[in-house]
Amino acid sequence: MFNLVTFCWCRLLATRRLASNIFVPRLATRAFCTDVPAKLNDVPSGSHFNKEPEGDEGFMNDVPQHDIAIVGGGMVGMALACSLASMPLTKHLSIAIIDSNPALSNGPVIKKDDPPDPRVSTVTPATISLFKGVGAWEYVEQHRHAYFDKMQVWDYTGFGYTRYNARDADKDVLGCVVENKVLHKSLLSCLQNKDFNSTIYPTRLSSLSLPTRSVSSAGASVSSTSSKNLANLAKLDLSDGTNLYAKLVVGADGSKSRVRELAGIKTTGWNYSQSAVICTVEHTTENFCAWQRFLPAGPIALLPIGDNFSNIVWTMSPKDASNHKIMNEVDFVKAINHALDSGYGPRPESRVFGGDVLSSFFKPNVTSSVHERFEPPPKVVKLASDRMAFPLSLMHANLYASKRVVLIGDAAHTVHPLAGQGVNMGYGDVSSLSNVIADGVAVGSDIGEVTLLRKYEADRKTANIAMMAVLDGFQKAYSVDFGPINILRAAAFNGANVFAPLKKNIISYASGERRLPFLS
Repeated sequence: MFNLVTFCWCRLLATRRLASNIFVPRLATRAFCTDVPAKLNDVPSGSHFNKEPEGDEGFMNDVPQHDIAIVGGGMVGMALACSLASMPLTKHLSIAIIDSNPALSNGPVIKKDDPPDPRVSTVTPATISLFKGVGAWEYVEQHRHAYFDKMQVWDYTGFGYTRYNARDADKDVLGCVVENKVLHKSLLSCLQNKDFNSTIYPTRLSSLSLPTRSVSSAGASVSSTSSKNLANLAKLDLSDGTNLYAKLVVGADGSKSRVRELAGIKTTGWNYSQSAVICTVEHTTENFCAWQRFLPAGPIALLPIGDNFSNIVWTMSPKDASNHKIMNEVDFVKAINHALDSGYGPRPESRVFGGDVLSSFFKPNVTSSVHERFEPPPKVVKLASDRMAFPLSLMHANLYASKRVVLIGDAAHTVHPLAGQGVNMGYGDVSSLSNVIADGVAVGSDIGEVTLLRKYEADRKTANIAMMAVLDGFQKAYSVDFGPINILRAAAFNGANVFAPLKKNIISYASGERRLPFLS
């Protein structure tokens, strides 16, 4: 167990060294705006054209200007807009949301009896708190979702297992599984119901012009029409011919971020030579537990989604992923049950080191769930959705912030899905960036100035690198089928299962309450 922890921290230190050996540009001179930026009128999409101006005043009055332009209206980008709309210090800001996804303009009507979508997220208690804070969680609870308070993790060798229970960390739940379309719709509905100056541009970002030097804008608001002030803003050219200016451009446009590319921000990362197959399956009874089994080619997870449905996230080689995607339904269901229970190795009925020995050694620091026996996962009886497959990789942006640009979510980092932490890391970015922007507004700072944005980067980079190192360490540790390594993995499973402080630490870290693992 301790070798595994040491391995994870070695990955963390190595990754941080990569991130630290980055050229950091000279910080630009700090600029200031008025305490309360002027509120702009909503700008109808496509209503602005690039006309030949009669003078600078006419041209500048025609081009829309915003405090913040969020490129990417997915779950993380919309969460940032909702968070800003909910905070007293930022709810007056003018926000542009740039995304060609038609769901932003004509969101789908979600019916409770619709079949579950295979694209889901396991949201942590910290993420649930964010949604409740902006008023979006009440919408989620009107649709299909599944809280779970138990989780069982084991591997195919049968040497050990760990059962996590929310009560081990004095919690009600460990998390909640929700379809991505429900999360997105809840945020969109929340934003529409707020008195907030936001404009959706249903198009794509084509080019981005950033100021090369700082121009003093003290006392100027975003609605000022002086060419001197515009020279210090970011200019966004959109694919439909619209142009706009913004104090801050937020890249929330995914792992292939156009904002990151245009800002010249480099990345560090690698491919895993693995793909994930996802789908929704059906049981004869409702599932209330999250299950994960580590197999020789990668983990398979069975996550409750509500009613009698569960979601499958199955990691395997790209070749096997292609074969499983086109396999007939009967054979695919058999393969799932084989991977979850009956295949590759025995059930961990007994522990390699003896559960009673470990519990007596750690007593009185044993968990309340230490005596819970291993349970086989519920049998899958039917495929309930299409199967989807996507390649897996790790990516981390060398910078999160530069002059007038900041990255959040998958634009800043992507991770292996084995712990379901990717989207939760993005929501952590949202909470941090919202607070930094609010702090900047409170003291009259320019919200696009790099000295302010570095506070967000400093807050999130350490936490994200730590999580990435842990996940990457687990991915590599459980990709090896070697006797001594298997014994160490069994020791880790059994130690986490009986030692209360360790289990509570793991639950708190995975739920988003702790910034760093294995530290008090």
